[in-house]
Amino acid sequence: MDHRARPFRSVLYIPGSKPRALEKAKTLAADAIIFDLEDAVAAEEKPAARMLLAETLAAGGYDPRACIVRINGFDTEWGDADLDAIAAIGPEAILLPKVNGPADVEALSARLDARPQTRETVIWAMMETPLGILNAAAIAAAPRMAGFVMGTNDLAKELGARSRTAMTTSLQICLLAARAHGLVCVDGVYNAFRDEEGLEAECAEGRDFGFDGKTLIHPAQIAIANAAFAPSQDELDLARRQIEAYEEALREGQGVAVVDGKIVENLHVDTARATLAKAQAIAALEAA
Repeated sequence: MDHRARPFRSVLYIPGSKPRALEKAKTLAADAIIFDLEDAVAAEEKPAARMLLAETLAAGGYDPRACIVRINGFDTEWGDADLDAIAAIGPEAILLPKVNGPADVEALSARLDARPQTRETVIWAMMETPLGILNAAAIAAAPRMAGFVMGTNDLAKELGARSRTAMTTSLQICLLAARAHGLVCVDGVYNAFRDEEGLEAECAEGRDFGFDGKTLIHPAQIAIANAAFAPSQDELDLARRQIEAYEEALREGQGVAVVDGKIVENLHVDTARATLAKAQAIAALEAA
């Protein structure tokens, strides 16, 4: 499935150091997995986790889920070795942490370009620093860029923010940059993984902001995210009626239609068709 066309409703972090979690991930209904070598792995475990993850990904078994690997930054002692081990396998995407500007992405892209077997690997960026947020548009335009992940925990720490509301500007800036350059953009994690009601509310907010999906820290969060970021039956019914009404209006020589007392123009029809296409992509992913 084309990277940008596939659903990213649920994007689950899995520690690269946990064999049981890596095996269980093959059975989960997440749209994508972020195999984490950075924050989820203790310093003394990083070399072993890198080897384990490389062997696990090489063996396969994760289709149709998108496989994304978060490596350590190149300013650490582990980043270069992570890339050497992981790039050879050619994951769908490499997630670079703490991206501050386009130069960070360009450096990773150049290293991937030097490896012929990773021509199809794209880059995702963790947007979790104030400088990264301010440079979001330039980062989105960098080579191989395909996705933003909001690192809301780190961002809150850097901002001294005590609420999600305080990060609204940062979230919107990244969404604007992602949409301007055709990138996937997924919301940050919800830490209270046993609080289903809170997760539902934050997923609904992220969906209404325009995010493609949400990053998750526990498998129990998958079903809620999948439901929140999928078109509802009412939305699908409305989309079909808008398309039908607009096409009928065109046949009658009109440029607009009316559905449920509201004007329907070509821009509404574009949105309706995108809604149906998303539902079809979700159905294809789940069937696979």
